[in-house]
Amino acid sequence: MVLKHLFLLLLLCTLLLADGNVTEGEGVETNSSRKSVLSVKKISIKGVKAFELSDLYEALSIEYPGFFQFWKEKKATIRQRLVPTLPLALRSFYDSEGYYDARFEIKESASVVNVKIEEGKPVRVRDINISSDFDISGLVTFEKGERFRSKKFITLKSRITEALLKEGYCSYDLDSKAFVDLEEHRVDIRFLLNKGGLCTFGDVTVKGLKRIDEKIVSSRVSAKKGSRFSTKAVQSSYAAIYGLHSFDSVLISIDRKFYNVVPVDITVQEMSKPYHVEAGAGYDTYVGSRVHGTFVKHNFFGNAQQLGIRGSWSALEQLGIVDFYKPLLLDLDGFGIDLGISTGYSNLEFEGFRERKSFMKAFLKHESDKLTLSGGLSYEAIDISEVNNGVRRLPDDAYDTFLLLYPYFSIVYDARDSRLNPREGYYLSAYTEYGIPADADSSLYLKTLFEARGVYSVSDLTMAAVGKIGSIDMQEESPHGIPESKKFFGGGAYSNRAYGYRELGVIVSPTEYLVSGAMSMVNLSFEMDYPLWGDLSAALFTDNTMLTAGSYDFSGEIITSAGVGIRYMTPVGPFKLDIGFNVDDPSFYGVSFQVGQSF
Repeated sequence: MVLKHLFLLLLLCTLLLADGNVTEGEGVETNSSRKSVLSVKKISIKGVKAFELSDLYEALSIEYPGFFQFWKEKKATIRQRLVPTLPLALRSFYDSEGYYDARFEIKESASVVNVKIEEGKPVRVRDINISSDFDISGLVTFEKGERFRSKKFITLKSRITEALLKEGYCSYDLDSKAFVDLEEHRVDIRFLLNKGGLCTFGDVTVKGLKRIDEKIVSSRVSAKKGSRFSTKAVQSSYAAIYGLHSFDSVLISIDRKFYNVVPVDITVQEMSKPYHVEAGAGYDTYVGSRVHGTFVKHNFFGNAQQLGIRGSWSALEQLGIVDFYKPLLLDLDGFGIDLGISTGYSNLEFEGFRERKSFMKAFLKHESDKLTLSGGLSYEAIDISEVNNGVRRLPDDAYDTFLLLYPYFSIVYDARDSRLNPREGYYLSAYTEYGIPADADSSLYLKTLFEARGVYSVSDLTMAAVGKIGSIDMQEESPHGIPESKKFFGGGAYSNRAYGYRELGVIVSPTEYLVSGAMSMVNLSFEMDYPLWGDLSAALFTDNTMLTAGSYDFSGEIITSAGVGIRYMTPVGPFKLDIGFNVDDPSFYGVSFQVGQSF
C-alpha cells in the first residue's frame, strides 16, 4: 500500500512538471518561482517618525541598496526566514531607544510584508545622581530631559570601567542603575562608584616559546612588574610582541589578581610558516607604475631575528636592499637595545638630476611605550648626474661622486592615543647627522630636523597641526659641498600637497621654485577631518612651505596650498586621497594618496 501511494505521488509530480500550460500566476509554483517569492520579500514600514529608516533597516536586517549601488531598484527587502522575528526585533529596538509604549501591526502577503508602527511617548531622563571618588562627570553624557536609551546607558558603564582600568584602578566598586517609571515616562539614573586602591603589575610569565629566549619577549612588555596597572600598557605590549614578527598568536591574560597586584600571563605560539614572499605591481605618486618583490625569513636562526631582501623597479627608480635585524642585542638593566644592519643600491631620478647610491648602515635602537631612540653609522657612495638629455639644471660642481660617512641619531616621543588614526595627543621628533669627510672632496656638515604634531578632537571633528623645521650647517665646506639629495625638498603627501614628492626646491616666490635643494626648510600643515558615513571621512587642509638656499635662513618666500580630501579607514590605517592647489595660482595642483596617517 505504501509503495502504491508513493507511485501515485511521483506520477502526479511528473504530470505537473510536464504541463507547459502551468504558470506561476495560476497558483502552482515552479522551483525557481518558489525560491524568488518565498526567500526574499519586499517590506514596507510606515509610522516611523523618531528615527531614520536606515537605522531601522540595520536593526531588522533589512536590505536596501546603498548610494553606490545605483543599478539596483530602490526597494527594501527582507529574507523570508527573518519575517517571524520581526515582532521581537521591533520590540527590542524600540525598548532600547526608550519607546516602551510602541505598538506594531505586521501583515504579510505573498510578496510584501507591511509594517505599521505607533511609536508612542518616549521615556526621558528626569534626574542624574553621581556619587564617586573618581571623576566620571565627563563620561556620563546623559542630560536631563534627554530620551533614555538603554544602549547608551550600557555603553557609559563600559566607558567608566575602561577609564578606571586605564588609570590603574582594578579593584573598583561600581553600582549603576536606571529606575524607569513607565506610567510617568521618566527615568532616574544613579552612579555609585568607589575607585579602590591603585593596582600594579605582578610577575610576567611567558609560555609557548621554543626557539626564542623569554627575555626577548619580556623586553617588549610595557606591563613591567611593579609598574602602575593600565590596560593601555597591555595593549602596547600586544603590539610590541607582534612587532617581533615571529608569532602566529599572542594572548596576554590579566585575569588573576592578588589584592591589588595583577600578574601578567603571556602565552604565545611561534610562527609555523616563517617565510614571507611577496610580489606585485602598483602605482606610486612619485615613481609611477612599479613592480616590487620581498623575501623575509622571520625568526632567522631563532631569537626573533629577521633577514629581509626587497627590491623594486620603475622608470624613475630601481632599488635593492638587504636587511638584518636582531632584537635585544644588549639588556642594560631592563633597557633593551636592538641591532639593525642594512645595505643596498638605489638608482633614483629626482627633478632635474639622477642619483645612484650604494650604502651600508648599522644602528642600535631602543623602543618603549612612547619613546624611540635610534643611533648608528652610515656610509654612502653617491653619484649625481644630469637628466633631460644632458641639459644641466644644477651648478656644475653638483655633478660628481660623493663619499659620505656620518653618524646619526634620532629621538621620537609619541604621546598620541593611536598610531594608526590618532584623535588626541602629540608627537615630537628630532634627527641629526654629522658628516665626516671620507676623502679630500667631502664636506664636514651638520644636518638637523625637528618635527612636532598636535591632534585634538571636538565631538567627531579631528583637528591636527604638523610643523617641521630643519637646516644644514656647512662647518668645513669642500669644493663640491654635499650631494643635492642630502638637501631639503618639498612636495608630496607629507609636505605640500599641491606638488609632487620632492618637486619643490629653493622657493623664490609664492608660485616659483628652483630645481636645486634647500639648506633650510620650514613646513607647517593644518588639517580637519570629519566623518561622513561609516568608515568614510572628508578633510580640509592647508600646507605652507619655505625652502631657502642659506643655512639657518628662515626669512624666505612661502608657497601656500589648500585642498580637500577623503579618507577611508582600513585595518592598517586610513587610505587618504588629497587634491591640493596653490592658493596664489590654482593652475599648480597635485593629487596624492597614501595609506597611513600623516599626523
